[in-house]
Amino acid sequence: MIRTGFDEMYAADGSVRPHYRAFAQWLGQTPPELLTQRRREAELLFHRAGITFTLYGDEQGTERLIPFDIIPRSITGSEWRTIERGCIQRVQALNLFLADIYHDQRILKAGIVPAEQVLANEQYQLAMQGLNLHRDLYSHISGIDLVRDGDGTWYVLEDNLRTPSGVSYMLEDRKMMMRLFPELFAAQRVAPIDHYPNLLLDTLKSASEIDNPNVVVLTPGRFNSAFFEHAFLAREMGVELVEGADLFVRDDRVFMRTTSGPQAVDVIYRRLDDAFLDPLAFNPESMLGVPGLLAAYRSGNVVLANAIGTGVADDKSIYPYVTEMIRFYLDEEPILQNVPTWQCRKPDEMSHVLAHLPELVVKETQGSGGYGMLVGPASTAAQIEAFAERIKARPQDYIAQPTLSLSTCPTFVEQGIAPRHIDLRPFVLSGSETRLVPGGLTRVALREGSLVVNSSQGGGTKDTWVVEE
Repeated sequence: MIRTGFDEMYAADGSVRPHYRAFAQWLGQTPPELLTQRRREAELLFHRAGITFTLYGDEQGTERLIPFDIIPRSITGSEWRTIERGCIQRVQALNLFLADIYHDQRILKAGIVPAEQVLANEQYQLAMQGLNLHRDLYSHISGIDLVRDGDGTWYVLEDNLRTPSGVSYMLEDRKMMMRLFPELFAAQRVAPIDHYPNLLLDTLKSASEIDNPNVVVLTPGRFNSAFFEHAFLAREMGVELVEGADLFVRDDRVFMRTTSGPQAVDVIYRRLDDAFLDPLAFNPESMLGVPGLLAAYRSGNVVLANAIGTGVADDKSIYPYVTEMIRFYLDEEPILQNVPTWQCRKPDEMSHVLAHLPELVVKETQGSGGYGMLVGPASTAAQIEAFAERIKARPQDYIAQPTLSLSTCPTFVEQGIAPRHIDLRPFVLSGSETRLVPGGLTRVALREGSLVVNSSQGGGTKDTWVVEE
């Protein structure tokens, strides 16, 4: 059978790719009834463990399972090493960019990134100007979203530097596969990922200049969409999970309330947006943050991971310049390329976008989660016309990209096994060294033909294997 597009498991002539052969043999020998039974077991186990996310505005209830697919996504070891080098290179450049724009602003003075794109960006925090951070690290935990085009080429779709989520699902998906199908792991060499919590804790501790710092995870609370992940990571690292009300600032030091009295806090892995961190410095109506936290931070008495103001570097209006950042700061050619991007703030590029809307994907520069975007080929004429008016009204708020033919992976859906589009989010930890665990979170668009993999838009997840051929 001849296949179109890039299928992760099957070559164009229908043959199984070498690194999938052991799995394909197992799949061919496994009755569909057993796969259905194991999928039900996975759903039950995820329910029991409370592995859910909150879907705001969902009339069927906010607590939902993220669908888990039992057919893994597999990547060769050699291919992974290229991805790993590319992600490390990219995150290093982004951290250098953040240090630069809050200090000397060399890249702005050189005209490589337009100053107004940075200094007028709502994610740019004046409070960070001139503040020196340990090792000049702003994004300690980064998620880099990758896609593979129809010809098999990897592209970076976007960078996540504020509070990237999803690593708990990566870890739980692996635990589930090992529990349900231990024979698969005995048959081939799949790189382990269970050391991620230890690497994360080491990264957070290395962010502080003191010995054996006290680390906590700061959550907005149990109604947050990613609360399961906050609790999971705190438990796996063996540190306290706290809310803003559990912390207070005295003499520019942060303390945690405990039954045995105040305890000093040195590193905060915050899963809270900038605006809500400190009501004295940012949103005065925030009930989630810690009054005085910014003053303690600026005094160097506490580390925030990720740093305040990282959002300017993962704004979609900055994304088109990342490859130039790599050349500017590292004097290297990018290992991973961007998707070609048109910036609607530029009149010529906006004209091109408006003329080709039915063919393009258009995104809000501040958007996330699959919201606020137009997928031209999947939209009606009325939707396209309405979106065109939004672009004309605020062109600076939009970028556009070609509709990529995302790679597919066999997926166990209600009708049986069928190809579905996927992406990949590796997690990059930046501390005394920059590290990744092999793989990442593979998200899958469960609806046939859909290119939107976000869980908020009905997407699911797969275990990601890095295997040696």
